[in-house]
Amino acid sequence: MNETPKGNRIHIAIFGKRNVGKSSFLNAILGQPMSIVSEIPGTTTDPVEKAYELQPIGPVLLIDTAGLDDEGELGKQRIKQTELVIKKTDLAVLMLEHTSDGDFEKNLLNKLNKQKIPTVLVLNKTDLISEEQFSQTTKVYADTKQNIYPTSIVNNLGVEEVKNAIIKELEAKIPEPAILLNLLAPGDNVVLVIPIDAEAPKGRLILPQVQTIRECLDANIPCTVVKEKDLHHTLTQVLKKQPKIVITDSQAFEQSNTDVPENILLTSFSILLARQKGDLNKYIRGVNQINKLKNGDKILVAELCSHKPITEDIGRVKIPRWLKQYTGLDLVFDFAVGAKPEFTAKDYALVIQCGGCMVNRTLIMNRIDDLSKEDIPVTNYGILIAYLHGILERALKPFPSALEELENVN
Repeated sequence: MNETPKGNRIHIAIFGKRNVGKSSFLNAILGQPMSIVSEIPGTTTDPVEKAYELQPIGPVLLIDTAGLDDEGELGKQRIKQTELVIKKTDLAVLMLEHTSDGDFEKNLLNKLNKQKIPTVLVLNKTDLISEEQFSQTTKVYADTKQNIYPTSIVNNLGVEEVKNAIIKELEAKIPEPAILLNLLAPGDNVVLVIPIDAEAPKGRLILPQVQTIRECLDANIPCTVVKEKDLHHTLTQVLKKQPKIVITDSQAFEQSNTDVPENILLTSFSILLARQKGDLNKYIRGVNQINKLKNGDKILVAELCSHKPITEDIGRVKIPRWLKQYTGLDLVFDFAVGAKPEFTAKDYALVIQCGGCMVNRTLIMNRIDDLSKEDIPVTNYGILIAYLHGILERALKPFPSALEELENVN
């Protein structure tokens, strides 16, 4: 990887009314004109994203959004886009203006607080207001009990102070867990099963495979990478030391289960992602819905990244085929692509979520929570595939609490 992917970056979004200075503020942080700046309200339409290194935090994604007070039919669409950004925001910067009565901003702040999104309040354009106006503005927001950071992009004032406030908030935030968290210790080794087929991206590996290899290297844990056809030979003839765990692509689950002795742990990259970026226990409870399906039930396969489907696409072809074979039912499948939830959850008996390697954990957790509020069961590719092949219990053995959840469900 040439740079950290978006899905592994902390998402920092800038919110506020139109023409409050969101784009100017983003440009000031970046030190370059990334967003178009104009006195005309509504200049920013679609969210603008920019990768950035915020030290000492590391890689982040800065997002400039359209004003949430936009008008007209086009304005409604812009607001919808901005509200979708909230679903993936790890930290918010809320831009204030001294002419506002504060109601709009406080309502937005309450919404962010309800979603437990830390927020930094910024009063921009302080070069245009007096000390008395600044004092009056701070009184408007006194009940929020939050600091207000004054900035003037024109005079290059206050930007570093806001950066420091962002850093302080992020340092207090619980980081996204490692993909191999608590699975391996010094002296262990691991085998990774990576099929190279029509679905494998040409000339590279998919993100969870790369991430797992990198974590092994960082922890000084040897890892052996093989294709599924070489797994048995590697385990019996090549390796001098038995691996602690074998991690396989979900599509090679069945063969890996046959080739890997019972005394060696076995799981999949997708299940690792389910634990790292989602709610493993809810996915386990969701898979139990398969036994309750009826003829004609609708199932949504939710893919969080866009790609051109191939002949044996895992989400569009293999999972529907396996589910129909397992249940013997006439099921109806719909497919949602991308991070925008353009579907009505209540229409579905089950939602099957991909691993989500290209998005951040905040987005996936918000989607799971939204489905839970609608009482819609949700599971994950890897959990589902292991279940359909009768090896879910084995695939969860590396995770005692998840195995206990499976036993409770059963």
